[in-house]
Amino acid sequence: LAALKTPLIKLRGQWTQIDPDQIKAAIKYLQKQQDRSMTGRELIQLALGAGSEVDGMPIESVEMDGALGKFFEQLSGERKFAQLRQPKGFKGKLRHYQRRGYSWLAFLRQYGFGACLADDMGLGKTVQTLALIQRDRSEGESRPVLLVCPTSVVNNWRKEAELFTPDLPVLVHHGTDRKKKAQFVKQAKKQAVVVSSYGLLHRDISFLSKVDWAGIILDEAQNIKNASTKQAKAARTLNSEYRLALTGTPVENHVGDLWSIMEFLNPGLLGSQQQFQRLYQRPIQVYGDTEAAERLRNLTQPFVLRRLKTDKKIISDLPDKVEMKDYCTLTKEQASLYKAVVDDLSETLAIQDGMTRRGMVLASLMKLKQVCNHPAQFAGDGTTLDGRSGKLERLTDILLETREMQERTLIFTQFAEMGMMLQRYLQDMFGEEVFFLHGGVSKKNRDKMVDRFQNDPQAPRIFVLSLKAGGTGLTLTQANHVIHYDRWWNPAVENQATDRVFRIGQQKNVQVHKFVVSGTLEERIDAMIEMKSGIAAQVVGTGEAWLTELSNEQLMDLIKLDKEAMGE
Repeated sequence: LAALKTPLIKLRGQWTQIDPDQIKAAIKYLQKQQDRSMTGRELIQLALGAGSEVDGMPIESVEMDGALGKFFEQLSGERKFAQLRQPKGFKGKLRHYQRRGYSWLAFLRQYGFGACLADDMGLGKTVQTLALIQRDRSEGESRPVLLVCPTSVVNNWRKEAELFTPDLPVLVHHGTDRKKKAQFVKQAKKQAVVVSSYGLLHRDISFLSKVDWAGIILDEAQNIKNASTKQAKAARTLNSEYRLALTGTPVENHVGDLWSIMEFLNPGLLGSQQQFQRLYQRPIQVYGDTEAAERLRNLTQPFVLRRLKTDKKIISDLPDKVEMKDYCTLTKEQASLYKAVVDDLSETLAIQDGMTRRGMVLASLMKLKQVCNHPAQFAGDGTTLDGRSGKLERLTDILLETREMQERTLIFTQFAEMGMMLQRYLQDMFGEEVFFLHGGVSKKNRDKMVDRFQNDPQAPRIFVLSLKAGGTGLTLTQANHVIHYDRWWNPAVENQATDRVFRIGQQKNVQVHKFVVSGTLEERIDAMIEMKSGIAAQVVGTGEAWLTELSNEQLMDLIKLDKEAMGE
């Protein structure tokens, strides 16, 4: 065919168009294949759509037989993988979906692929992971597993291991008295699990990398969503037989988050970061390309297991969750301050650009959020709170009802100073103790507060939490009311916070109140997030930085003060 050098030939009785360049590429490909082999990983990537061509040859399909063919059928869901029994030595009983999740982790681990367990918060990612480690140990694995998590849940892992896998030796590598260098390596080899934090991952990488790890497990894996951070780079450099990522939010802010997690789990699966941005991130994020989103889903779905606790097929013994938006108004004082911030930004916006403009916009947005919360937070002057904020009035009304029903409430705010003001105000109003958890609370005191709230009938019924310190890693199922006093403008983060209550162990219906001030940027941003939910539900989350990219006119329309913002 190549020798004919003609674009049209009669082949098997039919006229066929010939592309000389493709014919040459085919010859070159066949010649190379005589002395070249492909790894199973490369074939799987091609079969899932990771590459459209090899050596200039377009790939129409990939066919596999034997063990590799069976594996691909299981990976793609055409054939079921084996459902494993609960491992020996595991205490407690795995729920049906947890057994399937643990079996899925073992299935991918067997073939050397990394797995992302992305179950909803509260469905038991910790339990499924411990079951996998217990199974490996019972089958003769002697190497330790490194488990990296946020500082706030280090103690959680230790307690869960004591409860479900009491025979596994666990080392908590944390604090100023932790072992280092050769001492650490010697100590780590005696463990089944070494639990450490993201903060220490890059600081101690010099000797963490000297251990022969059976596996590396990242809990709350969204902590490596930014691939260029020290902790993300450190996680990718560690060698182990398998890698797992645990997260309830595999895509927290934008689709780029997914590349970083998948690059840790299965290096090269999504191509280089530049290729990923060109083929997926930009088309999806900027243009809402549903075909690109579908290709990305097909490529990543076999390695991401996502179950929702609202799915009755997954779990039927959780009560209902009722979410509602509480639209609040501004007091005259708040409206006056709000307008002053908007006017100030309007005057200076036209003469600023680049990073200076971005910084100014974010600072102004922060001020507006503070004004919507309470004038005293904006001013930072320690003045009285009563009668000066529409949100505070609504909060008081709700708490009067929940206390009347003798039910417990969590109140989330992203501002530590607002949390402190709420704690003082509510203690004075109700004449009883109110808990407040923020980043400055020690582990010991945090654990004590959580234990009292969960187990002591006489404990405070109101628990104020800063979103960053209390939004993940805690179980507070004694509460069945959740109030988001101010909004993070990120549904994934807010849902994680709500999941402190809406998880296994909850016996009551959960009511979630999200405060929104009408006629302000809060209402308009909330509406924008709702409108984006279509494409966002596929692979994209929502963040805040995009607001700085709006034009001056769009920004002023977003933050202007409407008449409905004012109360009577």
